[in-house]
Amino acid sequence: MPLEPRESDLPRIRGALRFYKIASIITGVMLLLLCLEMIVKYGLGYELELAGPYGFLAFVPRETAVAVNLSTGILIAHGWFYVVYLFSDFRLWSLMRWPFWKFLLIASGGIVPLLSFFLEARVGREVTSYLERRTAASTQKVEAPTA
Repeated sequence: MPLEPRESDLPRIRGALRFYKIASIITGVMLLLLCLEMIVKYGLGYELELAGPYGFLAFVPRETAVAVNLSTGILIAHGWFYVVYLFSDFRLWSLMRWPFWKFLLIASGGIVPLLSFFLEARVGREVTSYLERRTAASTQKVEAPTA
């Protein structure tokens, strides 16, 4: 029999789900930016430079950025947002008491392009429907007639 969330954890699950959804969307967008940056950098041979001699934003040949290198900034930002995403994944996973493979599946949403968007929708639906079923079951217990 699979483990179920503790009754005392039910109020915290909604907040953990909200945090996971936000982290999932931010990480997914950052991953798409990272993929685009890799195509531009390694496919076309350019990096994105901020506030350099060529203007506010400019593509410059690789390794020639003299101002803020946004290509490196995207790499760093995605890395840190992925850490936040993993924390939100762990928090939701531990509160829901899911098996470990589910943690790994959700964690892969931050490294497989577009997967975080699909997982965000699926996990959100699954957790919301579980919470609704649990709430309905607990209200039926309270409203049950006593004979």
